[in-house]
Amino acid sequence: MAHIDPDSPVPKYFQLREILLDLIDSDELSIGAAIPSERELCQRFGLSRMTVRQAVDHLVSEGRLHRVPGKGTFVARPKIELALQLTSFTDDMRARGMIPGSRDLDRRVVRASAHLAKELGIQPGEEVHFIERLRTADGEPLSIERAHIPVKLAPDLAEHNLSDRSLYELLESRYGLVMDAGELTIDGGIADPSDADLLKLPRGGAVLLLQRRSFSGGVCAELGVSTYRADRYQLRTMLEMPSRRG
Repeated sequence: MAHIDPDSPVPKYFQLREILLDLIDSDELSIGAAIPSERELCQRFGLSRMTVRQAVDHLVSEGRLHRVPGKGTFVARPKIELALQLTSFTDDMRARGMIPGSRDLDRRVVRASAHLAKELGIQPGEEVHFIERLRTADGEPLSIERAHIPVKLAPDLAEHNLSDRSLYELLESRYGLVMDAGELTIDGGIADPSDADLLKLPRGGAVLLLQRRSFSGGVCAELGVSTYRADRYQLRTMLEMPSRRG
């Protein structure tokens, strides 16, 4: 059995964190399983309750564990890595072996404000499709997507059903709009009450706010503003050292 090394320069709470992570990654503690109580961990590893709580708090904040008041602390579901590439939610979830779904929240045609027109590269007042959908994976709500698409690029888009269908696939097959480039901005934020209810988050729950401009042949075909559950997503990217001049 793994043990705490009292002579190690590594803090004891961090050693316990690593032990618990090993148990999770080896499936000795499977998803949804309760971890031993603080008292049990104190006795098993000879630690103070404060040290145990510090280790567990770290894993809760990292999303590896979650607490249920009155019941205990449980192994959380793995977070989904947010795809930092130009792909649809539908294709992304299917590639992960999950079943994508969607529910229409709002669909209408609006007149572009000055800001929206600038983002889409059109004139203020031009007609724009506004499509708001709740996106799910295996039935769990993960994000709210709000897409803005110039009507002149997809004239009869409002007539097409988007339930459980990729918007990008429809734009490509029906209108020849192949998204081949994009710009993505990511911010952290707090879900507003209506979004929190749709995403099944507590009021004030953390979210990731994504704004994406997608281009087809150099033309901005979509401005997407999406709200993702921060408790179910994480970001991962490759880092490279900048080249040094000789």
